Amino acid sequence: MRAGSEAAGGTPGTPAATASHRTLRSELLLVLALSLGASAVSSLISFIGSLTRPGGLKDQAATLNGSYAPGRPWLDLAWQLFGIATALVPVVLVAHLLLREGAGMRAIGFDRRRPWTDLGRGALVAAAIGSAGLAFYLVARASGANLTVVPEALPEVWWKYPVLVLSAIQNSVVEEVIVVGYLLRRLGQLGWSPMAALVTSSVLRGSYHLYQGIGGFIGNVVMGVVFVWLYRRWGRVGPLVVAHALLDIVAFVGYGLLAGHVDWLPTP
Repeated sequence: MRAGSEAAGGTPGTPAATASHRTLRSELLLVLALSLGASAVSSLISFIGSLTRPGGLKDQAATLNGSYAPGRPWLDLAWQLFGIATALVPVVLVAHLLLREGAGMRAIGFDRRRPWTDLGRGALVAAAIGSAGLAFYLVARASGANLTVVPEALPEVWWKYPVLVLSAIQNSVVEEVIVVGYLLRRLGQLGWSPMAALVTSSVLRGSYHLYQGIGGFIGNVVMGVVFVWLYRRWGRVGPLVVAHALLDIVAFVGYGLLAGHVDWLPTP
């Protein structure tokens, strides 16, 4: 059996193979409604607001990690950790649904079977995508197709960088488990063609980044195509989680260290 074949759908005789399409479709829609599907709708509303606001997109800012309680660091920390923990609940739901069908997270390659392979592949993917992604963002913003992205606007407190790292890991786990592993598995079980599933996954990834502007949408659609291709080649979301986490860690922490100190990094 090819490495990625198990990720395409349930095996004969498993609960997922015998479950009705209506049940699988309902589960998928509920997971998306609780996570990235809701984020896509929110992002669209935010983008419309940015388009209809006076001034160009590049003169507006999209803040990714901001303070919840300015001037109250311990309360702010509590809110930060609460937000990270609750954002992971849909992933727990996915794990439950996959376990119930007799597969578990191993079916999408989110386990500890190949930690060093996942880390190595993830690091290579992050290195390849990171520089190209930054260049694309700078060009998109300069052309007026993107807001100024502010990866972090946290106060200078002791927990700032640990929280940024946790936020990056949370983003990567939620996105890659749901929009790649789980979504492609369910769409395969529902009889979707590989191309239709790839387009759906990639456009969904782009849509919940639309709050950043057209550049954020296009860049993440392209990233989505690459990640789906790699997932099908490797049969594992593990390397994608590593790659995404490294990209976000560099973006969040790098911005915190460099903003205001280098001329090439846009700030509000």
